[in-house]
Amino acid sequence: MRSFAFLMLLLLVSAPSVGQETLDVLTLSGRYGFPQSYDSIYKSKANEYGAMAALVAPVKINEKSIWYNSLNYFYFHVGNNEDTPPEIINPIDVHGIILRTGLYQKFSKDRAVQIFIAPRLMTDFKNINSDHFQMGALFLYEKKFREGLKMGFGLMYNQEFFGPNLVPLVNVDWQISERWSVTGMFPIYGKVLYKVNERLSAGLSHFGLITSYRLGDTEYEGDYMERKSIDEALFARYKLFGNIYLEGRFGYALGRSYAQYEADQKVDLIIPLVSFGDNRTQKNISFHDGLIASVRFVYNVPIDNNKK
Repeated sequence: MRSFAFLMLLLLVSAPSVGQETLDVLTLSGRYGFPQSYDSIYKSKANEYGAMAALVAPVKINEKSIWYNSLNYFYFHVGNNEDTPPEIINPIDVHGIILRTGLYQKFSKDRAVQIFIAPRLMTDFKNINSDHFQMGALFLYEKKFREGLKMGFGLMYNQEFFGPNLVPLVNVDWQISERWSVTGMFPIYGKVLYKVNERLSAGLSHFGLITSYRLGDTEYEGDYMERKSIDEALFARYKLFGNIYLEGRFGYALGRSYAQYEADQKVDLIIPLVSFGDNRTQKNISFHDGLIASVRFVYNVPIDNNKK
Protein backbone atom coordinates (compact mmCIF):
# COMPACT_ATOMS: atom_id res chain seq x y z
CA MET A 1 0.00 0.00 0.00
CA ARG A 2 2.86 2.37 0.70
CA SER A 3 4.23 1.85 -2.80
CA PHE A 4 0.79 2.62 -4.23
CA ALA A 5 0.76 5.88 -2.35
CA PHE A 6 4.08 6.96 -3.79
CA LEU A 7 2.95 6.04 -7.30
CA MET A 8 0.03 8.43 -6.79
CA LEU A 9 2.77 11.06 -6.79
CA LEU A 10 3.78 13.37 -4.39
CA LEU A 11 2.14 15.88 -2.25
CA LEU A 12 0.67 20.24 3.52
CA VAL A 13 -0.89 20.63 3.54
CA SER A 14 2.23 22.23 2.03
CA ALA A 15 1.82 23.82 -1.39
CA PRO A 16 3.59 27.19 -1.58
CA SER A 17 1.80 30.40 -2.48
CA VAL A 18 1.76 31.17 -6.19
CA GLY A 19 2.95 34.70 -5.50
CA GLN A 20 6.37 33.77 -4.15
CA GLU A 21 9.60 34.54 -6.03
CA THR A 22 10.58 30.87 -6.11
CA LEU A 23 8.48 27.72 -6.29
CA ASP A 24 9.06 24.30 -4.71
CA VAL A 25 7.96 22.23 -7.71
CA LEU A 26 8.71 18.80 -6.23
CA THR A 27 9.19 17.89 -2.57
CA LEU A 28 9.89 14.48 -1.03
CA SER A 29 10.26 14.16 2.73
CA GLY A 30 10.32 11.75 5.63
CA ARG A 31 9.34 12.47 9.25
CA TYR A 32 10.29 10.78 12.52
CA GLY A 33 8.73 11.37 15.92
CA PHE A 34 10.88 10.30 18.86
CA PRO A 35 9.07 7.65 21.00
CA GLN A 36 6.73 9.08 23.64
CA SER A 37 4.73 7.56 26.50
CA TYR A 38 0.92 7.46 26.62
CA ASP A 39 -1.50 9.24 28.92
CA SER A 40 -2.51 5.91 30.48
CA ILE A 41 -1.22 2.70 32.04
CA TYR A 42 0.29 1.65 28.70
CA LYS A 43 3.86 0.56 29.33
CA SER A 44 5.14 0.86 25.77
CA LYS A 45 5.78 4.10 23.90
CA ALA A 46 4.21 5.45 20.73
CA ASN A 47 6.41 5.38 17.63
CA GLU A 48 5.44 7.91 14.97
CA TYR A 49 6.81 8.29 11.46
CA GLY A 50 5.52 9.52 8.13
CA ALA A 51 6.21 10.57 4.57
CA MET A 52 5.14 13.47 2.38
CA ALA A 53 5.43 14.39 -1.27
CA ALA A 54 4.26 17.40 -3.28
CA LEU A 55 4.10 18.06 -7.00
CA VAL A 56 3.19 21.58 -8.20
CA ALA A 57 2.29 22.27 -11.85
CA PRO A 58 1.16 25.84 -12.66
CA VAL A 59 -0.12 26.48 -16.17
CA LYS A 60 0.38 30.02 -17.49
CA ILE A 61 -2.71 31.24 -19.34
CA ASN A 62 -1.48 34.76 -20.06
CA GLU A 63 0.61 37.50 -18.42
CA LYS A 64 -1.94 37.98 -15.62
CA SER A 65 -3.52 34.53 -15.22
CA ILE A 66 -2.12 31.23 -13.98
CA TRP A 67 -4.07 28.01 -13.51
CA TYR A 68 -2.46 26.50 -10.43
CA ASN A 69 -2.37 22.73 -9.76
CA SER A 70 -0.80 20.72 -6.96
CA LEU A 71 -1.08 17.02 -6.17
CA ASN A 72 -0.21 16.08 -2.62
CA TYR A 73 0.27 12.84 -0.74
CA PHE A 74 1.07 12.21 2.92
CA TYR A 75 1.22 9.22 5.24
CA PHE A 76 1.33 8.88 9.03
CA HIS A 77 2.01 5.80 11.15
CA VAL A 78 1.77 5.38 14.91
CA GLY A 79 2.54 2.02 16.50
CA ASN A 80 3.19 0.45 19.89
CA ASN A 81 3.43 -2.96 21.56
CA GLU A 82 0.06 -2.78 23.32
CA ASP A 83 -2.90 -5.16 22.93
CA THR A 84 -5.94 -2.98 22.35
CA PRO A 85 -9.64 -3.82 21.87
CA PRO A 86 -10.59 -4.65 18.26
CA GLU A 87 -12.69 -1.50 17.94
CA ILE A 88 -9.57 0.65 18.50
CA ILE A 89 -7.25 1.14 15.52
CA ASN A 90 -3.74 -0.05 16.36
CA PRO A 91 -1.38 0.55 14.69
CA ILE A 92 -2.54 3.77 13.07
CA ASP A 93 -1.89 4.04 9.32
CA VAL A 94 -3.60 6.93 7.53
CA HIS A 95 -3.10 8.54 4.13
CA GLY A 96 -4.14 11.76 2.46
CA ILE A 97 -4.27 12.64 -1.23
CA ILE A 98 -5.17 16.26 -2.00
CA LEU A 99 -5.68 17.93 -5.36
CA ARG A 100 -5.55 21.73 -5.18
CA THR A 101 -6.54 23.49 -8.37
CA GLY A 102 -7.70 26.96 -9.29
CA LEU A 103 -6.97 30.42 -10.60
CA TYR A 104 -4.25 32.89 -9.67
CA GLN A 105 -5.35 36.18 -11.21
CA LYS A 106 -3.31 39.40 -11.26
CA PHE A 107 -5.17 42.70 -11.58
CA SER A 108 -2.00 44.78 -11.64
CA LYS A 109 1.63 44.51 -10.58
CA ASP A 110 0.52 45.04 -6.96
CA ARG A 111 -2.79 43.14 -6.62
CA ALA A 112 -3.97 39.57 -7.23
CA VAL A 113 -6.39 36.92 -6.00
CA GLN A 114 -6.14 33.16 -5.54
CA ILE A 115 -9.31 31.03 -5.80
CA PHE A 116 -8.81 27.27 -5.39
CA ILE A 117 -10.88 24.16 -4.77
CA ALA A 118 -9.33 21.20 -2.96
CA PRO A 119 -10.96 17.74 -3.15
CA ARG A 120 -9.35 15.24 -0.76
CA LEU A 121 -9.17 11.49 -0.27
CA MET A 122 -8.48 10.99 3.47
CA THR A 123 -8.42 7.30 4.33
CA ASP A 124 -6.76 4.20 5.75
CA PHE A 125 -7.16 2.58 2.30
CA LYS A 126 -9.63 -0.01 3.61
CA ASN A 127 -13.14 -0.39 2.14
CA ILE A 128 -12.89 2.99 0.39
CA ASN A 129 -16.18 4.61 -0.63
CA SER A 130 -17.58 8.12 -1.07
CA ASP A 131 -17.44 8.66 2.71
CA HIS A 132 -13.63 8.83 2.47
CA PHE A 133 -13.72 12.01 0.35
CA GLN A 134 -13.80 15.64 1.49
CA MET A 135 -14.16 18.96 -0.28
CA GLY A 136 -12.36 22.19 0.51
CA ALA A 137 -11.71 25.65 -0.93
CA LEU A 138 -9.37 28.61 -0.48
CA PHE A 139 -9.67 32.32 -1.26
CA LEU A 140 -6.82 34.82 -0.88
CA TYR A 141 -6.52 38.50 -1.78
CA GLU A 142 -2.90 39.55 -2.32
CA LYS A 143 -1.39 43.03 -2.24
CA LYS A 144 2.17 44.29 -2.70
CA PHE A 145 2.61 47.02 -0.09
CA ARG A 146 6.13 48.01 -1.09
CA GLU A 147 9.23 46.55 -2.67
CA GLY A 148 10.07 43.39 -0.73
CA LEU A 149 6.73 43.11 1.11
CA LYS A 150 3.75 41.25 -0.29
CA MET A 151 0.83 40.05 1.85
CA GLY A 152 -2.40 38.17 1.29
CA PHE A 153 -5.56 37.82 3.37
CA GLY A 154 -8.25 35.19 3.03
CA LEU A 155 -9.90 32.00 4.23
CA MET A 156 -9.47 28.24 3.85
CA TYR A 157 -12.48 25.96 4.34
CA ASN A 158 -12.62 22.20 4.52
CA GLN A 159 -15.54 19.91 5.32
CA GLU A 160 -13.77 17.54 7.71
CA PHE A 161 -15.31 14.32 8.95
CA PHE A 162 -15.92 16.02 12.30
CA GLY A 163 -17.59 19.05 10.69
CA PRO A 164 -16.64 22.40 9.13
CA ASN A 165 -13.07 23.66 9.58
CA LEU A 166 -12.51 27.35 8.81
CA VAL A 167 -9.03 28.89 8.87
CA PRO A 168 -8.41 32.65 8.43
CA LEU A 169 -5.21 33.10 6.42
CA VAL A 170 -2.44 35.68 6.30
CA ASN A 171 0.03 35.04 3.49
CA VAL A 172 3.44 36.73 3.91
CA ASP A 173 6.31 37.20 1.46
CA TRP A 174 8.64 39.67 3.19
CA GLN A 175 12.24 40.25 2.19
CA ILE A 176 13.41 42.08 5.31
CA SER A 177 16.99 42.50 4.14
CA GLU A 178 19.44 40.87 1.79
CA ARG A 179 19.80 37.95 4.19
CA TRP A 180 16.58 37.86 6.29
CA SER A 181 13.11 36.95 5.01
CA VAL A 182 9.74 35.70 6.28
CA THR A 183 7.46 33.59 4.08
CA GLY A 184 4.41 31.47 4.71
CA MET A 185 0.66 31.09 4.86
CA PHE A 186 -0.06 31.60 8.54
CA PRO A 187 -1.28 29.96 10.72
CA ILE A 188 -0.72 26.83 8.58
CA TYR A 189 2.95 27.09 7.64
CA GLY A 190 5.79 29.57 7.57
CA LYS A 191 9.52 30.21 7.76
CA VAL A 192 11.84 32.81 9.19
CA LEU A 193 14.91 32.41 6.98
CA TYR A 194 18.50 33.62 7.19
CA LYS A 195 20.58 33.33 4.03
CA VAL A 196 24.04 32.27 5.16
CA ASN A 197 25.49 32.21 1.64
CA GLU A 198 24.46 31.32 -1.91
CA ARG A 199 24.10 27.63 -1.05
CA LEU A 200 22.99 27.56 2.59
CA SER A 201 20.05 29.06 4.46
CA ALA A 202 18.72 28.35 7.95
CA GLY A 203 16.07 29.52 10.38
CA LEU A 204 12.77 28.63 12.04
CA SER A 205 9.89 26.70 10.49
CA HIS A 206 6.25 26.33 11.55
CA PHE A 207 3.53 23.92 10.46
CA GLY A 208 0.15 23.43 12.13
CA LEU A 209 -3.03 21.90 10.72
CA ILE A 210 -5.96 19.69 11.71
CA THR A 211 -6.77 16.82 9.35
CA SER A 212 -9.22 13.92 9.57
CA TYR A 213 -9.24 10.45 8.00
CA ARG A 214 -12.06 7.95 7.48
CA LEU A 215 -11.39 4.44 8.83
CA GLY A 216 -12.67 1.47 6.84
CA ASP A 217 -11.73 -1.67 8.79
CA THR A 218 -14.83 -3.75 9.60
CA GLU A 219 -14.20 -3.55 13.38
CA TYR A 220 -14.50 0.24 13.40
CA GLU A 221 -15.85 1.04 9.94
CA GLY A 222 -17.15 4.59 9.69
CA ASP A 223 -15.04 5.94 12.54
CA TYR A 224 -12.60 8.74 11.78
CA MET A 225 -9.16 9.72 13.01
CA GLU A 226 -8.49 13.37 13.81
CA ARG A 227 -4.83 14.37 13.70
CA LYS A 228 -3.52 17.56 15.29
CA SER A 229 0.05 18.81 15.56
CA ILE A 230 1.82 22.15 15.69
CA ASP A 231 5.41 21.55 14.57
CA GLU A 232 7.97 24.18 15.53
CA ALA A 233 11.49 23.45 14.28
CA LEU A 234 14.93 24.72 13.40
CA PHE A 235 15.90 24.01 9.81
CA ALA A 236 18.84 24.21 7.43
CA ARG A 237 18.52 24.10 3.65
CA TYR A 238 21.51 23.39 1.41
CA LYS A 239 21.75 23.62 -2.36
CA LEU A 240 23.24 20.35 -3.55
CA PHE A 241 23.45 21.11 -7.28
CA GLY A 242 21.36 22.84 -9.92
CA ASN A 243 17.91 23.43 -8.44
CA ILE A 244 18.08 20.50 -5.98
CA TYR A 245 18.06 21.26 -2.25
CA LEU A 246 18.45 19.14 0.86
CA GLU A 247 16.60 20.37 3.94
CA GLY A 248 16.75 19.05 7.50
CA ARG A 249 14.44 19.99 10.37
CA PHE A 250 14.62 19.30 14.09
CA GLY A 251 12.03 20.52 16.54
CA TYR A 252 9.04 19.80 18.74
CA ALA A 253 5.45 18.71 18.07
CA LEU A 254 3.03 20.67 20.26
CA GLY A 255 -0.60 19.69 20.91
CA ARG A 256 -0.09 16.48 18.93
CA SER A 257 -2.88 13.92 18.98
CA TYR A 258 -4.36 11.08 16.95
CA ALA A 259 -7.94 10.88 18.24
CA GLN A 260 -10.38 8.20 17.08
CA TYR A 261 -14.11 9.08 17.10
CA GLU A 262 -17.29 7.38 15.97
CA ALA A 263 -18.84 8.74 12.78
CA ASP A 264 -21.68 10.60 14.54
CA GLN A 265 -19.30 12.49 16.86
CA LYS A 266 -19.39 16.00 15.34
CA VAL A 267 -18.57 19.61 16.16
CA ASP A 268 -20.42 22.73 15.02
CA LEU A 269 -17.29 24.56 13.84
CA ILE A 270 -13.54 24.57 14.33
CA ILE A 271 -11.30 27.59 13.79
CA PRO A 272 -7.63 27.76 14.89
CA LEU A 273 -7.32 27.07 18.64
CA VAL A 274 -11.13 27.20 19.16
CA SER A 275 -13.93 24.66 18.66
CA PHE A 276 -17.69 25.20 18.99
CA GLY A 277 -20.13 22.51 20.07
CA ASP A 278 -17.44 19.92 20.74
CA ASN A 279 -18.88 17.26 23.07
CA ARG A 280 -17.15 14.28 21.49
CA THR A 281 -15.85 11.23 23.34
CA GLN A 282 -12.45 9.98 22.19
CA LYS A 283 -12.19 6.19 21.85
CA ASN A 284 -8.41 5.73 21.95
CA ILE A 285 -5.57 6.95 24.18
CA SER A 286 -3.33 9.91 23.31
CA PHE A 287 0.43 10.08 23.70
CA HIS A 288 2.65 12.96 24.76
CA ASP A 289 4.11 15.76 22.68
CA GLY A 290 7.76 15.33 21.77
CA LEU A 291 10.78 15.85 19.57
CA ILE A 292 10.50 15.44 15.80
CA ALA A 293 12.96 15.35 12.91
CA SER A 294 12.55 15.38 9.15
CA VAL A 295 14.59 15.34 5.97
CA ARG A 296 13.37 16.56 2.60
CA PHE A 297 14.62 16.84 -0.97
CA VAL A 298 13.28 19.81 -2.92
CA TYR A 299 13.35 20.81 -6.58
CA ASN A 300 12.97 24.60 -6.53
CA VAL A 301 12.82 27.04 -9.45
CA PRO A 302 12.77 30.86 -9.62
CA ILE A 303 9.65 32.54 -11.01
CA ASP A 304 9.11 36.03 -12.41
CA ASN A 305 6.48 38.08 -10.60
CA ASN A 306 7.58 41.47 -11.79
CA LYS A 307 5.48 41.69 -14.94
CA LYS A 308 2.31 43.82 -14.94
